[in-house]
Amino acid sequence: AWGWGLQGGSRLWVLEAPRSLCAHACAQTGAGMFTPVSPGRPKDYALPNASWSRDMLDLYDRFLAMTKEGLWKRIPSYNNVLDHIPGKALRGLPSRKKDTRLFLRSIEAEGVGFEYVMFLNSSEKRVVCLFQPGSYLEGHPGFAHGGSIATIIDSTIGSCAIFVAGRVMTANLSINYMSPVPLGSVVLVDSKVDKVEGRKVFLSCKVQSVDGGTLHAEATGKDRVQVAQGVCKRVGVGLC
Repeated sequence: AWGWGLQGGSRLWVLEAPRSLCAHACAQTGAGMFTPVSPGRPKDYALPNASWSRDMLDLYDRFLAMTKEGLWKRIPSYNNVLDHIPGKALRGLPSRKKDTRLFLRSIEAEGVGFEYVMFLNSSEKRVVCLFQPGSYLEGHPGFAHGGSIATIIDSTIGSCAIFVAGRVMTANLSINYMSPVPLGSVVLVDSKVDKVEGRKVFLSCKVQSVDGGTLHAEATGKDRVQVAQGVCKRVGVGLC
């Protein structure tokens, strides 16, 4: 069994930024997936490829099966954030630049960077990200760089907050790393909105292994821009 259920007590903040992803960017289609509203769809990177491990594929299949029940929806992922945003919502945003890419999708080769897919449960105000760190994310030999872990946490809670609050941006992130994440392993980044107070969105987040058995790190965050604040807890992967 894999115990990835959300546990209370931790919070993380998010703030204002361009609205994208699940809230206004996509139209729901069959099997609980999202597709971009505009014609001429860009490449969706949140789909299985040859680099995905058996654990990654098994988890993907489990979540995809849950989308058929209507509670979960897969969130697409493109290499440009503007591809997530429909026409009307683009007003006031900078025009597209050909030489820019979404940071998590900046590496074209499969399996060496951020391999991930996110699923949204709107009734629970929750986003779960399946994440497999590739070899180009190395910090200490054999393990993912702490910055890559912070990045995937930030992106997951941001997607969750976007669904509830629209335009969001992270205010602050402070992580205490307790044990490293092995390259090529699979972790679950589980985020949930706890409450909304005006322009402040409070969320919980954790990162855990498939079995949820090892505490990997704890993170705390506090808003300094009067938009959101809180703390994030990550629960993690066993070592090789």
